[in-house]
Amino acid sequence: MVMQRPQLTRAGIAFALYLHHLISAIEVPLDLPQPPTITKQSVKDYIVDPRDNIFIECEAKGNPVPTFSWTRNGKFFNVAKDPKVSMRRRSGTLVIDFHGGGRPEDYEGEYQCFARNDYGTALSSKIHLQVSKSPLWPKEKVDVIEVDEGAPLSLQCNPPPGLPSPVIFWMSSSMEPIHQDKRVSQGQNGDLYFSNVLLQDAQTDYSCNARFHFTHTIQQKNPYTLKVKTKKPHNETSFRNHTDMYSARGVTETTPSFMYPYGTSSSQMVLRGVDLLLECIASGVPAPDIMWYKKGGELPAGKTKLENFNKALRISNVSEEDSGEYFCLASNKMGSIRHTISVRVKAAPYWLDEPQNLILAPGEDGRLVCRANGNPKPTIQWLVNGEPIEASPPNPSREVSGDTIVFRDTQIGSSAVYQCNASNEHGYLLANAFVSVLDVPPRILAPRNQLIKVIQYNRTRLDCPFFGSPIPTLRWFKNGQGNTLDGGNYKAHENGSLEMNMARKEDQGIYTCVATNILGKAEAQVRLEVKDPTRIVRGPEDQVVKRGSMPRLHCRIKHDPTLKLTVTWLKDDAPLYIGNRMKKEDDGLTIYGVAEKDQGDYTCIASTELDKDSAKAYLTVLERPDRPRDLELTDLAERSVRLTWIPGDDNNSPITDYIVQFEEDRFQPGIWHNHSSYPGSVNSAVLSLSPYVNYQFRVIAVNDVGSSLPSMPSERYQTNGARPEINPTGVQGAGTQKNNMEITWTPLNATQAYGPNLRYIVRWRRRDPRGSWYNETVKTPRHVVWNTPIYVPYEIKVQAENDFGRAPEPDTVIGYSGEDYPKAAPTDVRIRVLNSTAIALTWTRVHLDTIQGQLKEYRAYFWRESSLLKNLWVSKKRQYVSFPGDRNRGIVSRLFPYSNYKLEMVVTNGRGDGPRSEVKEFPTPEGVPSSPRYLRIRQPNLETINLEWDHPEHPNGVLTGYSLRYQAFNGSKTGRTLVENFSPNQTRFTLQRTDPISRYRFFLRARTQVGDGESIVEESPALLNEAYTKNHVDIATQGWFIGLMCAIALLVLILLIVCFIKRSRGGKYPVRDNKDEHLNPEDKNVEDGSFDYSDEDNKPLPNSQTSLDGTIKQQESDDSLVDYGEGGEGQFNEDGSFIGQYTVKKDKEETEGNESSEATSPVNAIYSLA
Repeated sequence: MVMQRPQLTRAGIAFALYLHHLISAIEVPLDLPQPPTITKQSVKDYIVDPRDNIFIECEAKGNPVPTFSWTRNGKFFNVAKDPKVSMRRRSGTLVIDFHGGGRPEDYEGEYQCFARNDYGTALSSKIHLQVSKSPLWPKEKVDVIEVDEGAPLSLQCNPPPGLPSPVIFWMSSSMEPIHQDKRVSQGQNGDLYFSNVLLQDAQTDYSCNARFHFTHTIQQKNPYTLKVKTKKPHNETSFRNHTDMYSARGVTETTPSFMYPYGTSSSQMVLRGVDLLLECIASGVPAPDIMWYKKGGELPAGKTKLENFNKALRISNVSEEDSGEYFCLASNKMGSIRHTISVRVKAAPYWLDEPQNLILAPGEDGRLVCRANGNPKPTIQWLVNGEPIEASPPNPSREVSGDTIVFRDTQIGSSAVYQCNASNEHGYLLANAFVSVLDVPPRILAPRNQLIKVIQYNRTRLDCPFFGSPIPTLRWFKNGQGNTLDGGNYKAHENGSLEMNMARKEDQGIYTCVATNILGKAEAQVRLEVKDPTRIVRGPEDQVVKRGSMPRLHCRIKHDPTLKLTVTWLKDDAPLYIGNRMKKEDDGLTIYGVAEKDQGDYTCIASTELDKDSAKAYLTVLERPDRPRDLELTDLAERSVRLTWIPGDDNNSPITDYIVQFEEDRFQPGIWHNHSSYPGSVNSAVLSLSPYVNYQFRVIAVNDVGSSLPSMPSERYQTNGARPEINPTGVQGAGTQKNNMEITWTPLNATQAYGPNLRYIVRWRRRDPRGSWYNETVKTPRHVVWNTPIYVPYEIKVQAENDFGRAPEPDTVIGYSGEDYPKAAPTDVRIRVLNSTAIALTWTRVHLDTIQGQLKEYRAYFWRESSLLKNLWVSKKRQYVSFPGDRNRGIVSRLFPYSNYKLEMVVTNGRGDGPRSEVKEFPTPEGVPSSPRYLRIRQPNLETINLEWDHPEHPNGVLTGYSLRYQAFNGSKTGRTLVENFSPNQTRFTLQRTDPISRYRFFLRARTQVGDGESIVEESPALLNEAYTKNHVDIATQGWFIGLMCAIALLVLILLIVCFIKRSRGGKYPVRDNKDEHLNPEDKNVEDGSFDYSDEDNKPLPNSQTSLDGTIKQQESDDSLVDYGEGGEGQFNEDGSFIGQYTVKKDKEETEGNESSEATSPVNAIYSLA
């Protein structure tokens, strides 16, 4: 695991980006009067696409809002006069529209933008507008180039001069890229250089291509065709296998010489800040190597890069220190040569002190400084509002002294925009800086009451941008204390920022910035919170795992709980896609079924809005090895060759074996065959070869994980021919028809042919020493002999032959001519019944002369004609049983009992069945039945179990009844077995349970006169889960029950509403004085069953409490809830649960007493339903 320390914080990043602003000029708020400032403009050298409209940008800010004008080629450009030209609203950007036609070239030139308001004029840089050009390649006829093998050659490109310059690359006319290396490469000028030409270079042509940037078009030059003159004819095999290809080709080796640049020395000028590219291209045999050096020192460190196979040296961002002499050394085994390049670094102007906006109060002094450097030294020119300062009206408060303008005792109305132009022969710089004279009290430009969060011990800053004229002084205070914060851990900057070197917990608090000048003061507050850092306390660790395993990468994090934490994973420094094979958890990452693509660096990043921490580990996956490479053939011989290869990476699992394969291009091109295998410790082997094979080899590496991809093929190696050494195998003769014999064999493969024009000499005769031999020469592995007698033996020989001769004399093989159908059927077929499903057969065999071929088997065909049971459908599908060989008895089994069968027999040879024997009929006796089709168990209640079953699918006789065995069981305990017998027509039975808890296991069999058949076994379901509970759920889900419950609930709700309404209005409430007092029949309120609940009658009810003055306490009703509570305090719980306590108390009292039950109250009605 690699922990990334120190920690990277977002506040730290922002702080680093902010540092260069700490000493910058203070911005004038845009609501104050100020001269224009250019905020956006096009680049100086502006190249545009001729197919698009042209946009020349110029934007500026100021108060009042600036107006814009343009010059073109130093003269006023009247935008309103040209209908194609317009200016964007509230902007100076020019838009030149060509949708209606026009030539973009007509608008090329040098443009400059002027932004004006009442306080001055600002200028843009001079923008040189050019239209992109992609001219066509001039037509030219390119002759065939003849060159000696080994000589140098350069093919010129000379692309048309486009704007910008096109990208050059070389391809063949068929758009195949030209392979480049240290021998063949493209120079910076676009030419293609050959250090030496080889014969293989003539195998393609060469075309220079130019790709133009804006039009995205590619133009192709007419291709060059090479004709290479050589001293030796081309021989691919000998050329590639030779240790020195040049001497093998008869090419003279030469010392290097430079093709570019010419001579021994040259010079090059480069501008400061751009990239310097030095190039040396040399010829020679063999191709030279290039080395680079700097005279009197080392190459510039950290900014040099070798390109184009070391032929080019690039030095980026050149400075004056890079001047000097560089030399390239070209060397091969024949010698070396050097070229010296003198590098001079010039410089366009660059800023030392760029002039900044100057804000002055009336009567203040100030200065503008414009210092630039370059080579040659640039000249400084001052302008004011776009005009040379010398031509401007005199200003006694202004004094120009070279690169500085000094202002003294400035007054309101002296505002202007000054331009500084620094130029030399290589370019110019133009900067605008305004002088604004204002009288403004201090103001704070930042939002009020900012909140700044920072990680503990990190550097931070508190911003307090301000403005005023004169420029205010700004001081910082903490928590309202009187001491100014500057020094120690604090540093106050002129722009209003307070910098802390290290934020600690005690630095938390409220900071106040106060800006003061002679016109007043302004202040703002910033609250600082210091947070704990984010830390990975256990990160991922390096692991080595096998493919398919499940590695886990840990990432346990500690962070500030007030900050939101985000955990992300990277793989090889790119965001990791969390697919379905990966599971991201709070403290790690798990990979399921790890594969080769999962190998790499894994980084866990824990981040908050303020900081982040990361930890990295490498996951190594043991995988199949990489393919071997660079196969080479050496020690070439007639029947052997040495193959050498470079092993590929074993991917962390040692290579155990190498498998060598070969392919030949005559018999099975493209098909690879295993040749031999070797231990993983070797990388070279001598291979045995066969004659007349054009070999190509490849190698496969094997380790414990699997096999690698095959290597790239080696070059081909052709062995000389010879006569075959073996004859075909698998020779056989057999008839396909009754009057022929087909002779076939396994042909020789590519490594057995040994020569061209492989053929086979086929010889045959009847098996008779006096018979004469017939022969035929064929090329395919098959020959048919016609007009043969039926099934007679033949002697057969097949001999291989090629253009170099014949193989040794072959062995003789016996074959047979074609067979015909047998002419006779088995006779005297007799049947003996063995049992209800099998019979024994005997028969008289046919005479061998009637078989007319090779006897294969006797075959008994049989089918079920009918069942002995009435109205039972049967399948009459024909079946057969085979009895191989020459035999006269056999057994037919797997018959259906109690059925009528028919049977006939045939004899069979290789051609097919002979005639059928006489049909025999036989019945099968009764057997035992199959199991009943089903046994269903239902439990309507806890006392009974209902059984129902169906008849067997195969009765196999006349059913005589059913036998049911059953026993109770509870877990591992079982009861005794009970038996019930039933008639053949009975299919139902009800069992009265004696044990309501146990389950039952049932065994049901059908029987015939022969005996009991197979049993079907079922168990009763569990009572609570499946029967009892199911019955109750069925009732609770009935529609009528749900409707009844809803009606009762609605009725109770209505009663409650009525009761509460009457009680709240002092109306009549149907309640008794207490539960022991009965209603008086003579009471006038009895008629409506209610009492008057008003306070008109002050008579206390029984059991009510009276106060000292004899009045009833208003807090307590006559049916007080306290009477039903626990103790003397009748208070509701916070969740309103007192009603439940009240109901329970009433129920309890009624249960314990002997009083008659009373009408249920609305509240009790609800709880009784619940």
